[in-house]
Amino acid sequence: TLVAIFFAASVSAQTQSYTHEGVTIKIQKIEIEVGVEKPFSVLHISDSHLVYADHRDTERKIKLAARRAKKMRNPEPIITAQRNYAVENNLPIVHTGDMMDFVSQANLDAAKRVFSKGDWIVATGNHDFSLYVGEAKEDDAYRAQSYDKVQAAFPNDLTVASRIINGVNFVAIDNVYYYVTAEQHQAVKREFEKGLPVVLMCHIPFYTPEHCLDTLKRQKGRISYMVATPAQVITDYRSNPDNPVSETYRNKPVSQTSESPATQEFYDWLKEQPQLKAIICGHMHEFFEERFSPTAVQYTVGANYFGFAQEIEFI
Repeated sequence: TLVAIFFAASVSAQTQSYTHEGVTIKIQKIEIEVGVEKPFSVLHISDSHLVYADHRDTERKIKLAARRAKKMRNPEPIITAQRNYAVENNLPIVHTGDMMDFVSQANLDAAKRVFSKGDWIVATGNHDFSLYVGEAKEDDAYRAQSYDKVQAAFPNDLTVASRIINGVNFVAIDNVYYYVTAEQHQAVKREFEKGLPVVLMCHIPFYTPEHCLDTLKRQKGRISYMVATPAQVITDYRSNPDNPVSETYRNKPVSQTSESPATQEFYDWLKEQPQLKAIICGHMHEFFEERFSPTAVQYTVGANYFGFAQEIEFI
């Protein structure tokens, strides 16, 4: 069954509905030309947001789980349906972050349970390291508090990982705090040196102008939710006379603009790589696609807890 789906971008698309054990998911089908001899497909999902806590966790986490579940619902049956579709169609599953809504023993167990079936390659998301969702400044020291536990529950390295499928190199990176390190840049560069077409997997989209403007409008100028947003873009948006003075770009003004030299260097370098064929990401909880470079489009997938996914065929 083909049904219409809303896109934030001006993109005409269809999605196929699939039902498993009473759960219906909507899978947008797209093609990406990479020049492979044998076409193949993957299932791209993101932002599953598992919301479990139990007696092994604090009372605060148990209350958090109950509160967040009202927003996220129970995503595991949706993940099960997505995974069943992937297995039926022999599709590797690429998940671009926020498998968990926050770190809890119950969520870590659920993540292991999810990853135990199917063929997964994952990038991590900011919520995968969140202890109580927005309670503190999230930086390297914050992530370090839960990193080892999260890494142990996930199927591949979370800083930089690579998986070659039918001659296409899927490279996953951690950009969850709106920056890329010089060490990550060098690791990704080594992947490009393999000479294969590259699909970059990450949680947070890299700056593209139309998606950024769309987000700023919907967030009333408070936040862009994109990596390497130029500071001038924010300044120009603030100066729009239609925006109230009180609506300023805040909440992560440094990390989300291009004030990290290493991040900006990576961003500029990435745009010049002819081997880059696509960036696939999540974080925005909506579908959006926009050209990133002469050879690559950035595809943002809708939230998995809504039942959204992309089946991407590489041709």
